[in-house]
Amino acid sequence: MSNHDEDTSNFPALGRALLWVNKPGSATKIFWGLAAACTVVFAAGFLVDMHGHFDVENFGGFYALYGFFMFTGLILAAKGLRVLIKRPEDYYGDKAIDREEYPADQLERLDHDE
Repeated sequence: MSNHDEDTSNFPALGRALLWVNKPGSATKIFWGLAAACTVVFAAGFLVDMHGHFDVENFGGFYALYGFFMFTGLILAAKGLRVLIKRPEDYYGDKAIDREEYPADQLERLDHDE
């Protein structure tokens, strides 16, 4: 979270308009707003006369349900793929850039105990 006492006068117009997103409780408002929008779109599927290529596309709410299940399937597929492509932390061994030794005299070491 950012400091709310920060001077925002030099922010661009869009940045100032979106500052409410960073306030406490905004996540809850966004969640319920998205839930309401999804409900409206789902209900609209029953009111609109669909002309789909397949018979199943003509049922009300089909596209909302299809999108939900396909997105859920995508998440589950990504979790399964993660098991296949995940590598151990030391996979690159000595070739990893964070394993490189740096000359101590060229490092700027800061003492944070002061």
